[in-house]
Amino acid sequence: MTGSSVRAVGWARSLPLDSEVKAARDWARGHLRALGWTTTHPETVDAVLLTVSELVTNAHRHAHSTAQLIMTWDQSCLHISVHDTSASLPAPRDPSTERVGGRGMFLVDALADAWEAHPCPHGKTVTACFRGPGAEGRPRH
Repeated sequence: MTGSSVRAVGWARSLPLDSEVKAARDWARGHLRALGWTTTHPETVDAVLLTVSELVTNAHRHAHSTAQLIMTWDQSCLHISVHDTSASLPAPRDPSTERVGGRGMFLVDALADAWEAHPCPHGKTVTACFRGPGAEGRPRH
């Protein structure tokens, strides 16, 4: 090891199937406020909160599962991860005037600097990453 280290802070919250998505947004907003982002980067906060809404909604609606929401800030990117019990990986669908809904991952794809989904032994985890303050010049992940 070269002596370099990664400094990160993280938070986790379990959101049962019967919980409201607003609770997830409020929880995330509180942590973003503690990071100072609500005053310094309000556009990023809006994008993060919409992403939290979409990922938790997907866990509840499509996976019929409790959502495990994890936020991690590593001084470069804010990682928003949601774990649910479905093995089905999400994919953005093109918007359609023929159906209601189905735009969640399309929105996440447009809002986040990067996102990925990984199968896990008991479901999947979807993670969206947002470059933080001072990271504007860094390449996208």
